[in-house]
Amino acid sequence: MAIRNIISRPSFRSMPKSSSIAISFPEFPSSNSRAFSETPASRHRALVSLSALFQRYGFPPTEFTDFLKKNEFLLNSSPSEIEKSFKILLSVKPSQEFLVSIVSGCPRVLQLDFLEKWKLGVKQLGMYNITSAAIRNVLEISRKFALSPDDVYRRVKCLKGLGCSEETITKVLEAVPMAVMWKEDEIRATVDFLMGIGIQRREIDRVFGLFPGVLAFGVENRLTPLVDEFEDLGFSLSEIRREVLRDPKVLGLENGELSQCLEMLRSLKCRVVIKENIFRDGEFRAGYKVKLRIDCLRKHGLTYRDAFTVLWKEPRVILYEIEGIEKKIEFLVHKMKFDVQCLVEVPEYLGVNFDKQIVPRFNVIQYLRANDGLGDEVGLRNLVKLSRLRFYNMYVKPYPECEKIYGRFAGDVSVRSRHPVGMWKLFKPQQHPQSVEDVKNIKSYMKSLP
Repeated sequence: MAIRNIISRPSFRSMPKSSSIAISFPEFPSSNSRAFSETPASRHRALVSLSALFQRYGFPPTEFTDFLKKNEFLLNSSPSEIEKSFKILLSVKPSQEFLVSIVSGCPRVLQLDFLEKWKLGVKQLGMYNITSAAIRNVLEISRKFALSPDDVYRRVKCLKGLGCSEETITKVLEAVPMAVMWKEDEIRATVDFLMGIGIQRREIDRVFGLFPGVLAFGVENRLTPLVDEFEDLGFSLSEIRREVLRDPKVLGLENGELSQCLEMLRSLKCRVVIKENIFRDGEFRAGYKVKLRIDCLRKHGLTYRDAFTVLWKEPRVILYEIEGIEKKIEFLVHKMKFDVQCLVEVPEYLGVNFDKQIVPRFNVIQYLRANDGLGDEVGLRNLVKLSRLRFYNMYVKPYPECEKIYGRFAGDVSVRSRHPVGMWKLFKPQQHPQSVEDVKNIKSYMKSLP
């Protein structure tokens, strides 16, 4: 099921109105607009009038020249017609931000004939809490493919008939606006597929609400092969249903992804306690966690293969939240000025504590570097892999001013011994009081010795 992406032009930035800003108008090469049949003076007055109109409705004058150059068709409309279009859009959603956003992204919606049909169109959809993003998508799709409000209403009615709430339908229109173009049979086919793996009709709303993108996947060429892969890996339909309800985004897995993730997990060589924690919620959930962290690492510049290498070398990353991983990568790249590829060589960086180890050590090295107290440059490997005591002895202890920066061994804080205080008592032999008879027996025994 093909999805056509809507490419929006950059939105205007909000700027205060100012009448003192000089506006220059470009020389357009074409001559098919009404403005070019007029005298230069009348054309200039028309351009000034349009500029004043757009500025009055919140558009920054500094960007009006480029905007008009890219949308010459506006010169064929009078300022009064454009103002009527503005008022219709504001009646749909009384927000200046909404008006600027939709006109910037899809200027063609300003055509008065098109907007006349939508005076009551949004209200006819029966959705009273619809968001600006959803309205914008509906209007852009409708303008691009010449859809009427009735066409959109039929799709909304279909979703409502399947049990979807208004909030869920809004999320669908935000994430998958092309849904207003699909046939009802295509939407129902997705619902039938979900019910075929055990999802109840009352649970469809939850699945679409948490992952509206599932409506964009074809049943025959995407969803059915995916479930077949899950079953081939040994998961039953009840397990698949449980995982889909827990997080419907598992249906966004590419065919073969979960198999690769589980193959990597089964080959891990790490401490037993780490492996047990990874598989604590079952193999399916463990494999999906790997997929999410692979996506996170790839988003920051690692290749698919390198991302797998990092997780295989440092499996503790699988146990950490995505937000924590991204925080460490942002600090590595923007603060520490290391390339993200360093993670392939030193994946341990993602496995250590950020606040207790990474930040204090980096602060010490930064201080020494700024004060010429650092001899050789410290690489990421030494910064991360040195033991706490060795790092302290090398970079903190010789410089008293670094004690407070490092913090861990500062002041009266002592290094914790390997065993708790008093452990030696457990290994000391038990003492028993000696009686007079015991003493006599010991003396007689000693006398008997040669």
